Amino acid sequence: MTGKYNFRNYIGFGLMAPDEKTFGHIFSDAGYKTCISGKWQLYSYRFPEEEGAETRGTGQKIEDAGFDEYCVWHAHHTEQKGSRYKDPVIYQNGSYLTDTDGKLGDDIFADYAIDFMEKNKDEEFFIYYPMALTHRPFEPMPGDSEFDSFEPQPNQTLGALTRDSDDWDDPPRHYKSMVEYHDKVIGRVNAKLHELGIADNTLVIYVGDNGSPQEVCSIFHDHTEICGGKSLTLDRGTNVPLICSWPGTIASGSVPKDLVDSSDFLPTILDAAGITPPDDYFMDGRSFLPQLKGDKGNPRDWMFFHFDKNAEGENSPGFRRFVRGHRWKLYEDGLLYDTEADSEELSPFGPDSDTAESASARSELNPVFAQMVP
Repeated sequence: MTGKYNFRNYIGFGLMAPDEKTFGHIFSDAGYKTCISGKWQLYSYRFPEEEGAETRGTGQKIEDAGFDEYCVWHAHHTEQKGSRYKDPVIYQNGSYLTDTDGKLGDDIFADYAIDFMEKNKDEEFFIYYPMALTHRPFEPMPGDSEFDSFEPQPNQTLGALTRDSDDWDDPPRHYKSMVEYHDKVIGRVNAKLHELGIADNTLVIYVGDNGSPQEVCSIFHDHTEICGGKSLTLDRGTNVPLICSWPGTIASGSVPKDLVDSSDFLPTILDAAGITPPDDYFMDGRSFLPQLKGDKGNPRDWMFFHFDKNAEGENSPGFRRFVRGHRWKLYEDGLLYDTEADSEELSPFGPDSDTAESASARSELNPVFAQMVP
């Protein structure tokens, strides 16, 4: 949303700095009609009695995020967020919807985005659709035999348990249906672009935000089992799908091999729209639009990752920072991995065990850490 690495705009779990300028602000200031429809979850997260409760309500409000219109789940405090799927709790342009019984959150979000496109088909518009699907909890979808009788637990998410874990009913068997339904929803939005005759003038970027849940495993045609890696810094937790569509501009079926990280999205869409950001607006990312068009562009040599769930700094549990190129991956503690040969990171190279090749990779990647200060 900002073109920055998360340590520059992240003030706690589920909290974005309230004064941060988002792509909503930048596109609105440039005259675009702007809309967010989907998950917000950047204003307040902790429960009143929970450790860290002093951070409640310190993030960015959806009303202040720069969008002309919004239709979102988890706009306010966590105990108010309710269900995201069946019978969702949705905050739309200043008030909560009252007619969501029996409906699915992502159907409402998609319908809102489609309506926004129809209203603004003759205008320049920008839509941000942070889908709820396919995040936990695992639940039946419309068309499933269990959907009509299913009663969602309002706060059934890993980050907001409201009952003993022994009562947890979150069967991964629903995940397949959730993936299929998310595909249908995306298809509806994409079909509307073509129906309105504006697909050739619209850049669509689809991207995952993390690996799938660890208990969800897939069997590939060679009988290899791959399990999800959400919350892990392995490739299966950080290497996610990225699909871009712009008929007539991006060649169908083209697969650039360049490195891309999430800080690159804002400079890329600004490049596509011909928008120059404010002179004082800093971005870590770089545009990959030239590569989408088949040109060489300015590809990355490395990507940086800062994993600090609670924004508590280097002494917090699970704090990890690393830099990776196409092949080699260096953690700040000095451990280096050859991801082509060792994607599960079982055989690290240390400074004392480097080969000539790993030592060369270390010397190229290590200086990046010094650049990554707030």
